Amino acid sequence: MVNITSKINSTKKMQSSCTSGAFFNFNKLINMNKYYWILLLFSTTLFAQITEVTKEEITVASQLKGTLFSPLPVSQKPILAIIIAGSGPTNRSGNQIGVHNNSLKYLSEELSNKGISVFSFDKRAIAQLISGETDESKMNFEDNSTDVNEIISYFKNQNKYSKIVLIGHSEGSLIGMMSATKNVDGFVSIAGAGRSIDEIVVDQVVKQSPSTAAEAKFYFDELKLGKTIEVTSQNQFIKSFFRKSILNYLQSWVKINPQTEIKKLTIPVLLLNGTKDLQVPESEAKILKSAQPNAQLVIINNMNHVLKNIEGDETENKASYNNPKLPIATELTASIVDFIGKM
Repeated sequence: MVNITSKINSTKKMQSSCTSGAFFNFNKLINMNKYYWILLLFSTTLFAQITEVTKEEITVASQLKGTLFSPLPVSQKPILAIIIAGSGPTNRSGNQIGVHNNSLKYLSEELSNKGISVFSFDKRAIAQLISGETDESKMNFEDNSTDVNEIISYFKNQNKYSKIVLIGHSEGSLIGMMSATKNVDGFVSIAGAGRSIDEIVVDQVVKQSPSTAAEAKFYFDELKLGKTIEVTSQNQFIKSFFRKSILNYLQSWVKINPQTEIKKLTIPVLLLNGTKDLQVPESEAKILKSAQPNAQLVIINNMNHVLKNIEGDETENKASYNNPKLPIATELTASIVDFIGKM
């Protein structure tokens, strides 16, 4: 989920299909709490010792391509994690034009180094941008779930994996919830919203311009009612966000409530959020927990939206969005490995 200011700029530049620090410190590790030591130790013993990870380009469909990380040696059927990226034209590594942090690349590598096979893919928006065939007016939010279900079926039919787990980041969390009702054994939400997109956007805008927020709410309400809207506003954000070509996508998105979707899941669920997330506060994860009481909730201290550990202020936080060398928070991987190992 991208903040409102950057969303306006990136929309104009990319015509995306969606609207919506420090390095490892040994001294800090010594002072970490006992729980984390136990979690880290436990997570490293759940899976076999890995000597190699192979990377293979996989084409599921013409617009669905990704990288399969396969740890070796394999003594039995491995577990497969499918990573679903966040909003906009986000690629398999977690990057967009102008936003390069390698968050999902690092997550894929670290999970595979722990013995979990990982498939991280480019959303169809990436393929369309590359081919120059993007047509926003024909896009629907449910298309995202359709694509994920196609990927699940592709790997399920191979009969190669003992379990399949979906890991959704930001908007990918909602897509994952919608796709995890069949052929999936576990679901992990990272920085997933607990409320519908209209509530999230209006809350973000109201902090900057209450009058703009009121206008946005009006158009969202009209879309929720299934109405065809004609945007006459001269406000630049409203004109961009509710542009005619994206209205079909927004109308399909606004009717989907994460709380409703997560209640449908009967599989193990892990909810993760960081305390330094500028875009999706930990309160959103707590909303999802309330809707799905059986879910496990883990709040990771100092992790931000792009999964990096932030010790400093907001300036350091924002700078991490374009620091591809900065590793992801160690506790994130440990928490996911622990969850998968107990499924």
